[in-house]
Formats: sequence, C-alpha cells, structure tokens
Amino acid sequence: MSIFHLYSSFNINIEIQMQLDLDHIARIIKAKGKSFGFQQIGITDIHLDQAEARLQAWLEKKFHGKMSFMEKHGLRRSRPAELVPQTVRVISARMDYLPPNANIKKTLANSQLAFISRYALGKDYHKLIRKRLNQLMEAIKMEIKMGEANYRVFADSAPVMEKPLAEKAGLGWIGKSTNLINTKAGSWFFLGTIYTDLPLPIDTLAKEHCGSCHACLDVCPTQAIIAPFQIDARRCISYLTIELRESIPVELRSLMGNRIYGCDDCQLVCPWNKFAKPTMETAFLSRHQLNEITLIELFNWTETDFYQKLEGSAIRRIGYECWLRNIAVALGNATTAPEIINALQNKINHASALVREHVEWAIKQHNQKSIV
Repeated sequence: MSIFHLYSSFNINIEIQMQLDLDHIARIIKAKGKSFGFQQIGITDIHLDQAEARLQAWLEKKFHGKMSFMEKHGLRRSRPAELVPQTVRVISARMDYLPPNANIKKTLANSQLAFISRYALGKDYHKLIRKRLNQLMEAIKMEIKMGEANYRVFADSAPVMEKPLAEKAGLGWIGKSTNLINTKAGSWFFLGTIYTDLPLPIDTLAKEHCGSCHACLDVCPTQAIIAPFQIDARRCISYLTIELRESIPVELRSLMGNRIYGCDDCQLVCPWNKFAKPTMETAFLSRHQLNEITLIELFNWTETDFYQKLEGSAIRRIGYECWLRNIAVALGNATTAPEIINALQNKINHASALVREHVEWAIKQHNQKSIV
C-alpha cells in the first residue's frame, strides 16, 4: 500500500472517530437536558436565509411598531456567526410553562378580574432558562472533557431568531399565529438557545401542521394576525401592554377587554394545545394569586407594592406607569359598578399624564354606558 493510501485511510479513520464523538455529544446533550428541566432539545445549523427575508419584509412594513430593537442590530439577528464569531451550530431547547391552575377561560369571562399572560404568572423565565442552559453546557463539558468548546446561551435576551432556529432544530413549526407549535406539547413553552462552535449533527426541520385551521386568526381580539403566518405587532395586545410605552391607540382599547399584560387567546383556541402538559417547574407557578386577582386590587397597588410584589417577575419591566395605564383600560372595559368608578376617580389626578389620559378614557366609557 502506498504512503498516499495509508495517509488517506488514517485521515478517514480520524474523521469517522470525530463524527462518532460528535454524535455521542449530541445524544448526551439531549438526554441530560431533561435533568435540567427541558422537555426537548434539537440541533440545527446557522443558515436562516428564508427567515431573514421574512424578517426584512416584516420590518419594511413597519409591523414592529416602536420596537426599534428589532432593526437595531441589523443582520446579526439572522446571522448567528456575526453575533457570536465561530458559531456553526445552534442548540435549541424548550421548557413547558403552563401552570396547572391557569384559569384562563374563567378569568377572561369575568370583566372584574385581571388577565395576565400565563407565561408571566411566576418568576421571570429569562434568568432561569439562561442559568439552566449554562448549567447544562458546563455539565456536558465536564462529562466529555470538551474544554476547548465555546458556547453562549440566550433566552429572549439578545438579537436571536429563536423560533426559526427552533423550527429548524425540529422542536415544532411556526404556526399561523406565529407561535411555535409542537404536535406533542402545543405551544405553551419557553425557548432557550445555545450558540456553539461544535459541529454537531443537525436534526430534521419540523413540518407544518396547521392545515386549513384558522382559529387563531378568528379569535384575535384586535385582529393582529392579519393573514396566516403574519402578525402586525402594532395591533397585538402583547405589544400594546408590554412593549408600547406611549398611549394605547383609542380604537384598540375597547378590544383589549381585561387583558392587562399580554394575551393568550391564540394559544387558547389552538387545537394542538390539547396535548399541552402542565409545567413541573415550580418557579412558573402563579404568585400573589395573579391567575385570578381583581383589577381593582392591582390598581390599588402603590408603586412600592408593584416593585416589591413583582420582584423577580417579567412584569416589572413595563414599569408602574404602564401597569396603571393597562389596568385603567381594563377597568374602562369592565361592567360598570360603583367600586370600579371609585377606583378610577381615585387616580383621576395621578401625577402621570399617561395614566390620567387612560383613566379619563375609562371613566368616559362608563358614562357612555350609563347613558345607553
């Protein structure tokens, strides 16, 4: 046998061994992920050409509203290696969050109760998921001695296209509601993402299973889902109550009902969510009875109450002023009652012009109801 053939065989054997090692690492990551609270982990490459084109078209239509951060980072959002150099693979993980006592229909049906998106009832998921992903990768590094491998973890905390990456990694498909949906778990889950320079084997892209269903389009209170797979964030209640820091458009206020932080209607009607399982993560369980608390009680919280009671909660990020703004709108949509009018009157001279504007609108709503 020639030296050339010996050299070629040697290289081939090394490549085969390296691939076997990478396959082994991928299996360990997926198996060990469950011990850190993740229900599923998938792996994909970093190519997001189609997702990038959709993102650019969405931005050009101004559907992102005041969320300037969506365009601030340019193409780094859709090109992982530009955000974290040397990234060649993305590890995507999902974690269920729906609490067993969600009481969604009950809360939405009672105009005196406050509806808060069920992902925000417990502790802030951002820190928890990043911590678990770091713990997972450190455990993997220790177990397989991959001291040279580099990684960076994210949980809705940087310009990362979590859903398109999770879809490519086989965790689900992006449905007509623009939520990621899994055939075995619905859509009540968080996503976590790891960028790594390990050339791990990739998983198969998830297939779309929405079919002819359009329940999410029909149920959206503000018709923010303007077409299948397209959402105008400027009309979305999650955007209006969480991202927007200005006045809520008057024409949308009466459509918001009692939703003061986010909206879960599209998930509530999705038929795939019959397969969703309650979370086993105690951190995501409801605190301070936020799953069935009255609007008036929350409206009466002082600024100190707001920041103390919501310590460690994602809700804190909107600030006390927007919190009162949102509740004022919900109180304006509630069935008229003396205690609601009194609660609004108590804030009619609030120091914030933003709060006063929405309180005045709410009182006007009740005045018009009494005339009718």
